[in-house]
Amino acid sequence: MTELPRYEYVKLADTIAADIASGKLPQGAALPGERTMTGLYSVSIGTVRRAVVELRKRGLVATLPAKGTYVIGLPEPSGDAPEEGEPNT
Repeated sequence: MTELPRYEYVKLADTIAADIASGKLPQGAALPGERTMTGLYSVSIGTVRRAVVELRKRGLVATLPAKGTYVIGLPEPSGDAPEEGEPNT
């Protein structure tokens, strides 16, 4: 079965989520502004806005009006690795 293509905003949200998970964007860090992200990631402002909405849905960021968007959480671990305290199977 072939994998369906992912939307650009999902790819961008995944990229930012990976930066959060790696510590490149630690909790409390501000995301770059929308216009800055359009240049950093070579995407449209609409794609940036939808990616931020996706990150908010995932519980990773919060947007404060006239202040910016900040990291508030870490991505959920994938089901591949056992949780802390769980035995390896």
